[in-house]
Order: sequence, then C-alpha cells, then structure tokens
Amino acid sequence: MQNTYFFTGFPGFIASRLITRLIGRDATARFELLVHPRQLEKAQNAVNTLCAAGMGTPEQFVLIAGDITEPNLAIGDEYLEELEDRVTHVFHLAAIYDLAVPQDIAYRVNVIGTEQVGKLVRRLHNMQRLIYFSTAYVSGDRTGQILETELEMGQGFKNHYESTKYEAERIVQKLCGELPVTIIRPGIVMGDSKTGETVKFDGPYFVMRFLDAFSQFPLPYVGASEARINLVPVDYIEAATVHFAHAGAEANGVFHLTDPYPYRAREVYERICQELIGKKPVFTLPASMISSALSIGAFRRFVKVEKETIAYFSCQAEYDATEAQRVLSAAGIQCPDFHSYIEKAVDYYKAHRHDPEKMILVR
Repeated sequence: MQNTYFFTGFPGFIASRLITRLIGRDATARFELLVHPRQLEKAQNAVNTLCAAGMGTPEQFVLIAGDITEPNLAIGDEYLEELEDRVTHVFHLAAIYDLAVPQDIAYRVNVIGTEQVGKLVRRLHNMQRLIYFSTAYVSGDRTGQILETELEMGQGFKNHYESTKYEAERIVQKLCGELPVTIIRPGIVMGDSKTGETVKFDGPYFVMRFLDAFSQFPLPYVGASEARINLVPVDYIEAATVHFAHAGAEANGVFHLTDPYPYRAREVYERICQELIGKKPVFTLPASMISSALSIGAFRRFVKVEKETIAYFSCQAEYDATEAQRVLSAAGIQCPDFHSYIEKAVDYYKAHRHDPEKMILVR
C-alpha cells in the first residue's frame, strides 16, 4: 500500500523539513497537508519550492483547507471519506509555540485542536502511526530527573504554552492503548547542526538578540544558577521522527528528543557570547533583575526578548532519554554535541539577523 502522510502544521519549518526527509526515503509517497485558509498561498509556495528542488512532484501533494479547532478539521465529508481509506501516517505538529501566548488562544489551538485531530485519527482504517509533537516542558516546574514514562506528576507550569501542551499530551496518551502512537518531546530546538538554518530567531536566539542590544557594554551572566539547558538541533529531531514513523511497535510510547549530555546554561551563554561578539561575560546579574526589566514592554521591545525565556536558563529539570536512545542508537541516530554546531548557528544568525521574517514580534 502506498504511504500517505497526513500533516498538520504545514508549511511550518519542521513539517517542511520532515516532508523532504520522507520523500528522500520514499519517492512515491503522497502528502495530504492540512493548511489554514490564511496559509494556503504560503503553503503552495512551499510545495512549489519542494518540487523545484526535486523533492516530489505537484501530483504528490494535496493542500486541504481546514482548521484543527473545528469538527472534522473543517474538511468536507466527501474528501474526509477518501482520507479514511488512504492515510497511513499522521503527523500532528500544528500548535501555538509562543511562550507568551494568552491562555484562551493556547487552549483552543493546542488542546481543542489536538482533541479534534484525535477524533479524525480514530476514523482512519489503514493508519500505521500517529506522530504527535509534544514538548519536554510538559514537565512544567518539576525539578530533578524527568522520565519519558512520567506525565501527570502534580506539576505547575511556567506559562500557558506548557500547560496547554500538557493537556494536549494527556489527550494523545489516551489513544496509546488503541492505536500505534509515538509522542515526541523535543528539548529547545536549534537550527540545523550542519548549516545553522532555522526559520525564526526565538528560543536560544533571544540570547543573541539580547547580546546584539548590549554588545558595546561589559556583558553580564544572567543569574548564578548551575542549571543545564537542553538544546537539540532540528536535523536530529527530523531524523529521529522519520525513524519512529517506520519503526513498528518499538516506536510506541513517549520519547524525549533531548540532549543526553546537556551543558550548563552559563556555559552555553558564554560560548554564544564568544562566537557572536568575541568576548566573555564579566559579572553576574540576578535572573530576577533581568526578569523584572523584561516586565517593562519598552525594554522587551528594545532587546527583542520575551520575559518567559529567562525561566528556561534556570530550569533544574534533567530529561532522561533512555528509551529514545535505545530505539535510535540501533539506527545510528545521535544528538550532536552543542559545541559541534553552535558556530554554525551563530553564523546563520549573523547572516540573517536583519531579515524581518525571522524576527519574532515581541509585545
């Protein structure tokens, strides 16, 4: 039977790159891509780019206007019946990833959207695998070792992104007993380890934006915490995800796609300082002071950094990835070491830091 991959979250960065890898694995695959009506033109351009690069033909891609928050994802009944017999793999990536997202928007997209996707998946007659993109940070404010088998541990949450992704994962975990489900919990995603390519300068790139604003001054460390920060390059996420999609029963369950040997946040920050502006931090400011400053809208917009980012540099959680490593090691898939790719990441940032499409609007 021909593989037919149904995606939410296209034309997003990870979804687009996953499709490229899947075509490289199976040149005859078909792609059913659910796209919000406002994104249809952008999605068509993305398909055109893939085809121009030799990654598939126009006939292999179908753009479906829809909305994950609506019943049946707003797909017409006639086409929905076709999908029920055709789709073999579902990749649910669509979500609100903004750490500063308001609660009502996050809940509608992340929770209700996942609920609706789950209802669709139950209708598919030939589904071989559901891949759901969660996040390692469903652990919320927990500290210490976090296992892949743990979810509901009485934790609180640092923001609405975390809390709604937690609720969404609870929905998907209920499917695990009846369907072949892979839940992926990535760490903080960086650009490609070989090229540095990324689509948005958020997450760790907020550090680079902060340094840009103060490069002429003596630089501070942000807080004295010895916490480790879990960064993973996007190409590791892609390779692992495509492997899980075709790994059979051993891919059932929850997997931390995290760095098994993460570095301390201070060391990561110091290395970025050296690569970006050629100097080290020379003193320490309390994280609470920086957080308070970022509570002021004018300051946030000046440095182009969201306040919610600071908490991840003092997060005392450590993400055990035993199961992910067990499944992936047999395929030779390993998370690259941070020091092996940070120079590429910084070089890419330098080359594209004035591109408005890559800058996250800070409120």
